[in-house]
Amino acid sequence: MSMTLVVQILLGILLVYFAIIWVHDLAKNRDKLNDGNVFVAGGIGFVTNFFDALGIGSYAPTTMFLKLTKFLKSDKLLPGTLTIACSIPVLAEAFLFITSVKVSGVTLLSLVIASTVGSFLGSKFISRFDEKKIQIIMGFALILTAILMFLSNTGFLAALGSGNKATALVGWKLVVGIIGNFILGALMTAGIGLYAPCMAMIYLLGLTPIAAFPIMMASCAALMPVASREFIRKGDYNRIATIGITIGGVVGVFIAVKFVKSLNIKVLTWLVIIVVTYTAITMLVQGFRHAPEENTPIEH
Repeated sequence: MSMTLVVQILLGILLVYFAIIWVHDLAKNRDKLNDGNVFVAGGIGFVTNFFDALGIGSYAPTTMFLKLTKFLKSDKLLPGTLTIACSIPVLAEAFLFITSVKVSGVTLLSLVIASTVGSFLGSKFISRFDEKKIQIIMGFALILTAILMFLSNTGFLAALGSGNKATALVGWKLVVGIIGNFILGALMTAGIGLYAPCMAMIYLLGLTPIAAFPIMMASCAALMPVASREFIRKGDYNRIATIGITIGGVVGVFIAVKFVKSLNIKVLTWLVIIVVTYTAITMLVQGFRHAPEENTPIEH
């Protein structure tokens, strides 16, 4: 059995698992499916996942659009909404993109499992925070994402992998990779996209650039359905947003993969970096502004 088939079977099992728990929650709370416009959410999902399939990433742009449209009644719902809404589109990307695995099977599965375990624990941690803490965490996460997007757009990240030829991590490098992807999986539940930091880590550990893609894609596709469980269990997400973004996202991914052969996205990426930075600053201001208000004594 080829490693490609093993990865696809694993992702297929996770897709079924995610679909069952998500649809069950939607059916159980069908009287609450009135928290937004599904067509607006569908448009957001289409745009962000279309460009995710072309390499921009979906977490930061989706956060940006959800904030700009004031879709969520509370920023506490952001981590869960992002994780759940992007799960199926990212799984679709994985099935469409992972046709050949140019990396060691042990390396691939070890890092994928590590990121999945990290996301499981991270979702439990993040789901305990109130709106103020979520705003601060997401604000810093978006700033870090903007920095990583800047480094990617200027070619710095690609330069790290120049000359690398290894297709497997062994010894201490494999241990570092496992620990690193575990941390990145946990951080993804806080809104920090895994692609860019995982790419940098892989390059620094000496793997060939072509090995980065299956590791990043499979890691995200596997960890998101697992991380979603905690947010679904607690109801910490916007159900209409996840429905719309999922449907629009799958369509966007399919069109990007099947019909867009080449597209210069550098200028668009710069625009996204600027708007994401603005969104990050806004969230930090909101988060820190609430802090003194909550600690102010009540006068009688």
